[in-house]
Amino acid sequence: MITGTHSSAGKSLLVTALCRILHRRGLKVAPFKAQNMSLQSYICQDGSEIGLAQAIQAMACGLEPEYTFNPILLKPEGNGKSQVIVKGRLYKRLTAKDYYKEKDSLWREVSETLRNLQERFELIIMEGAGSPAEINLLDVDLVNIKPPLFFRAPVIMVGDIDKGGAFASLYGTLELLKIFQRDYASLVKGYVINKFRGDLDILKPGLERFSALSGLPCLGVLPYFDISLSDEDGFSFFNKGHLQRREAAVKIVIVTLQHISNFSDFDPFYLEEDVELRYSLNEGDLLDADIIILPGSKNTLSDLKRLQDMDFKNLLKKAMERGAEIIGICGGFQMLGERLLNPYQIEGEERELEGLGLLDITTTFFPEKVTTQVKAKALSLFETREDLWGFEIHKGVSFGDMNLFEIQRLATGEILRDGRCQGRVWGTYLHGVFTNDALRRELINRHRQKKGLKPLEVKIRYKDAVDCSINRLAALVERHLRLEKVHEILGL
Repeated sequence: MITGTHSSAGKSLLVTALCRILHRRGLKVAPFKAQNMSLQSYICQDGSEIGLAQAIQAMACGLEPEYTFNPILLKPEGNGKSQVIVKGRLYKRLTAKDYYKEKDSLWREVSETLRNLQERFELIIMEGAGSPAEINLLDVDLVNIKPPLFFRAPVIMVGDIDKGGAFASLYGTLELLKIFQRDYASLVKGYVINKFRGDLDILKPGLERFSALSGLPCLGVLPYFDISLSDEDGFSFFNKGHLQRREAAVKIVIVTLQHISNFSDFDPFYLEEDVELRYSLNEGDLLDADIIILPGSKNTLSDLKRLQDMDFKNLLKKAMERGAEIIGICGGFQMLGERLLNPYQIEGEERELEGLGLLDITTTFFPEKVTTQVKAKALSLFETREDLWGFEIHKGVSFGDMNLFEIQRLATGEILRDGRCQGRVWGTYLHGVFTNDALRRELINRHRQKKGLKPLEVKIRYKDAVDCSINRLAALVERHLRLEKVHEILGL
């Protein structure tokens, strides 16, 4: 188990790195996070939905992502409730209080999944969530406490020194566990310091004093680093100012929605050197953009009402008069339509809302959720004849002349049409559409040519870039982690 003193301490990246390192050394290894809370999700080949971090960790292990790596996924809806995804499928929409009432039945699902993994793999690298020392939640904790106790698995604790107070956080976490969860505390076998920027010689006395005080060995000090992998909660990408290339040929603005989801859709653009990408609702940014993208939303009607309060439709029209291309992905696609109908009150109490009116579609929200990977072919707008890939996660169904892609849903075998294109406005339900290298480059080149610039050939292969980032991460961790001590803790 890799646990941390708080969220964003570096648990996910350390698990990813260890998965790749140990996979390369010939072990049959799998990742596991019992319960994840994230709006960054991934659809597996069978249509099951898991957290994106666990999908990347599976790739680090050389595995196809599957629900067993993340049996419970919580997707906050912004109204005090979360969608609860159990074994890859929508289970219920619950408040935190109601969720905790179901802890026993949910633990049965988790433990069954753990037994399944135990039979299939030599090593399971588990990830905690937040902190294991939330003493108000210890009785209901399904992710930090119960999984390692289930296996009597060794625990490694990660502290983020960049935020300050790392030693106090590690010590306080350990001491609270000794008081309230002594069995768990006895499993903690070492600690890692993450995000260190300074002189290691200056840090060493602190490491020695803490190890003497706690009885735990320091397993490594990881430097502060930047790896091009999707962040679980999106914090890093909203704050990477150096990715805003102000002299770039093509400027893309992602509309900052309050309930934005699956913003990893836009990660591929960060790798293109002629693109400036930023998240904004600023009028100046939007009017200066070549491409404006309305992303997915966990609460489409709520986000749409907020945009309407800003007179966003007129702002988009002004941007289009200046030559901007408008794109909607999933919830953003729905918002670009004429009307959104909510007869089952899936998206709050409002039963109908007028859309932005830039696409001739109407969307109705149904209780059933579509989750599937797809293969697609472009029917219009794009010249590429390559097979395209993406995935769907939505409850709304849009009606109109779908003329953008022909798709095959891999989970069901259905063949149908997706997306709508009208002039410089288009939308699709396909998440991941920009991971298709030829389509992404064609979109960028369209705006290069408008400015009299030559189109560029495809240079970036996104899937290769992700794999390269995992390798870079693994190499960095391998250099700074005491792997021989980790192997000893694991009994390897």
